[in-house]
Amino acid sequence: MQIKIEAIKENPVSLLRRAGYTFQRNEQDEMSFVRPLARSGYPRFHMYAHLEGAALIINFHLDQKKETYGTGTRHQGEYEDEGALKVEAIRIQQVLH
Repeated sequence: MQIKIEAIKENPVSLLRRAGYTFQRNEQDEMSFVRPLARSGYPRFHMYAHLEGAALIINFHLDQKKETYGTGTRHQGEYEDEGALKVEAIRIQQVLH
């Protein structure tokens, strides 16, 4: 799911920290953030954010469990614009405006 926050006036890391996200790392031109929903670390919201001018572009999804690698395995994530992701998008927009 993608959301756009127009005309930010604060460092993106500080802004997203206020929304409950923890900075993980820079990946090329994007910053990676997470917001765990349980003490175990999963499920969690995982986002990639980057700036386009003064706008913050956020792409995020819900990781249901830790990724596994190998033949026939896949990352258990939710990417649709509904349910928990829609609720989280609304929450982020309310916190950041």
